[in-house]
Amino acid sequence: MRKLQITVVDLVTKGPTSRLYNRVMNANLASIMPQAVAVWCQELGHEVRYICYTGAEDLVAELSQKTDLLFIGAFTRSAQTAYALSNLARRNGAVTVLGGPHARCYPQDAAKYFDYVLGFTDKELIADLLSDPAAQRPLGVQLKAARQPKAMPTLRARWKFVEANLAKAPFLKIVPMIGSMGCPYTCSFCIDSVVPYQPLPFEEIGDDLRFLQTKMRRPRVGWHDPNFGVRFEDYMAVIEAAVRPGGMRFIAESSLSLLSEAHVRRLQRNGFDAVLPGIESWYDLGNKSKTGARTGADKVRQVAEHVNMILRHIPFVQTNFVLGLDCDEGAEPFELTKRFLDLAPGAYPAFSLLTAYGAAAPLNLDLQRAGRVLPFPFHFLDSNHAMNVRPLNYAWREFYDLAVDLTRYALQGPMVRRRFLANRGITTRLHNGLRAVTSKRADYQATIRRLMDSDPAVSAFIEGETRVLPKFYEDRIRRSLGPLWEMLPKGALMHDQNAYLNSQPEGIAPARIASARPARAARTASG
Repeated sequence: MRKLQITVVDLVTKGPTSRLYNRVMNANLASIMPQAVAVWCQELGHEVRYICYTGAEDLVAELSQKTDLLFIGAFTRSAQTAYALSNLARRNGAVTVLGGPHARCYPQDAAKYFDYVLGFTDKELIADLLSDPAAQRPLGVQLKAARQPKAMPTLRARWKFVEANLAKAPFLKIVPMIGSMGCPYTCSFCIDSVVPYQPLPFEEIGDDLRFLQTKMRRPRVGWHDPNFGVRFEDYMAVIEAAVRPGGMRFIAESSLSLLSEAHVRRLQRNGFDAVLPGIESWYDLGNKSKTGARTGADKVRQVAEHVNMILRHIPFVQTNFVLGLDCDEGAEPFELTKRFLDLAPGAYPAFSLLTAYGAAAPLNLDLQRAGRVLPFPFHFLDSNHAMNVRPLNYAWREFYDLAVDLTRYALQGPMVRRRFLANRGITTRLHNGLRAVTSKRADYQATIRRLMDSDPAVSAFIEGETRVLPKFYEDRIRRSLGPLWEMLPKGALMHDQNAYLNSQPEGIAPARIASARPARAARTASG
């Protein structure tokens, strides 16, 4: 087997950016799997160059160097960037491979523009691919392992790639680690809900923590687990055995159901200074928020008390919400979220628009059958710039009016001041303040709302009356891609939003998505 010149690109963002918050944070958002692929390729005897794209690098210049095989890891929001890079690399003679969430969610579309599209990926799959990496044109080959890997390259093995990323971070430096894959919860919109929970070897986690203390003084670790702490006692035992008191700080995404006060106190003792629990809905997912059958105002009060308890011990809490779920109706869910912010002002709220990411979750089949998924370009599918699911219980104008009002309430004026005063520690205050004052989310969504009235092309596209992309959206993609716009392959601007459904065999179960407005009745029944 000949030695290959391999380039691995992790697309943290989708285009050049000068936003201050992105300049501070993007280098800390590197994914672990591209680093794992780079390690595996090296272990298999190949030359590897690793690039984490934060929005500051010149990708055209980077890819001008000799490359036999280009691996790209991308979220769906960066798909058009990935397609343009693949086209550029192919013109230069490289074979191209796509992995990451977009490859799992939209394999049929990605196969048009890449030679190989990877689902679950382990070292054995990479070894098979590298044994004969022949170009696959005009349609790429989809490859996947039977499950997520049982083990990942250690932090020690990934260190030179991690260190290169940290050098790009101006002052806040977060080391990526992972202790588990999959999730025990079954949130219908989540890509991890269909992946069985699997802890990684705790002995390797402990060794990595000891190794990291030899490289950095009081490092901050960001756990990439979909739901950290499912095996809580095991995690804490490893950390307590490996980390000297006060020697590290940790960030983790977890669920409120795991964050009892006893657990939170132990997290505090072990250096956790940031947690990101998912609330998602005031009318559903009570098992995840530890609220059981409580819904509406009762759930708001209980969750606010829970979050305030966490804030007494851990200075940074980000609460995650999904807007536009089928269980929501009218202004009430938005007003309840405002009430929560009033009761727990120290929490930073993160709002995601309901988005159906291709084959990410079985629910998406039902949404596609019901004709509720819209063909928004991938560039806008970041849970912020577009909602590609027609809401069940809202007209679009009503929904955007409510979303803009809530976002402005949460991220502007009095609430920002209240959050600043409620937070503890200069790092938390600066981070939350910078994030809020540099956010353009409300302004962007208000622009979309205005265009619904002033631009018939935008209104018709959002209402699903046409597949013709309005000039407003095309211009934004062109500006974002910059010189890569010319490299975007023909047809790559749009996609078949029903590709997941169209790939299914005949005779599968009919849709479970209702076409009426059942939210209120379902809410009453659940209470």
